[in-house]
Amino acid sequence: MPKCLILSLHDVLTWEYLQALMPGLTSRTSLRPKVRRIVRALEKALGVPEQSAVLPPPLDMLVATILSQNTNDKNSHRAYVSLRERYRTWELTATAPLRNLKSAIRVGGMANQKGVRIRKILKQINNRYGKFDLSALKAKSSDEIIAELTALDGVGPKTAACVLLFSLGRDVFPVDTHVHRICTRLGFVPHSGSPEKTFEAMRPLVPKGKGYSFHTNLIRFGRRICRSNNPVCSICPVFSDCVYPDKGKTKAGRRESSADHDFMLLDNVRA
Repeated sequence: MPKCLILSLHDVLTWEYLQALMPGLTSRTSLRPKVRRIVRALEKALGVPEQSAVLPPPLDMLVATILSQNTNDKNSHRAYVSLRERYRTWELTATAPLRNLKSAIRVGGMANQKGVRIRKILKQINNRYGKFDLSALKAKSSDEIIAELTALDGVGPKTAACVLLFSLGRDVFPVDTHVHRICTRLGFVPHSGSPEKTFEAMRPLVPKGKGYSFHTNLIRFGRRICRSNNPVCSICPVFSDCVYPDKGKTKAGRRESSADHDFMLLDNVRA
């Protein structure tokens, strides 16, 4: 059989996914102009986000991202601040009585699960690198970093991508459930997909140098306008590009102010 006809399972799954994503198309690159257009439209409507020149250590960001799961940014920030005030080093955090660790992060929600996960991950990192530190990741490629971080218990592609973007300054585009929802409404990925598949599908589509801007503005856009329930379609800056079946059908809602929804935990992680 000719070598060119031998397909791996990954090739087949990727091909089927792309067919569902864009029937009749053979390349993801066909979506690039649309993505660029939406990046520009959101920057015009919401501004161009500026990332801090001073970024936190990767282990700090990893723990903060875990605390951000299934809660809002303000509560997860309170949990992170409480944790760092009680335990000034990650070694102290890893060796603290579990009940005390859970108490320190309880304000962020799901303290029982997150406390166990954080302590386990800290111990895995210490066993792997010989210290409570992830600075060795800085010398590795983004794909290598994703592979190393997702090998830790409870760390998925979104958490790994957040460490890359918000700590290591890499030009990546993290996808959580909210970003995934908007990507489906804009027709970048099928509704039957997942945040993990959307992360992979969007990697070649996001314009170079726009990972932080696009991620941040989609979060803002989702909080202010394209909400999960009752989106404010009447003021949507990308309405014409939206493929959401119910667009324009919801009742006119109040547009949330920037003061209400621009705070992001991962931009406010301090050692």
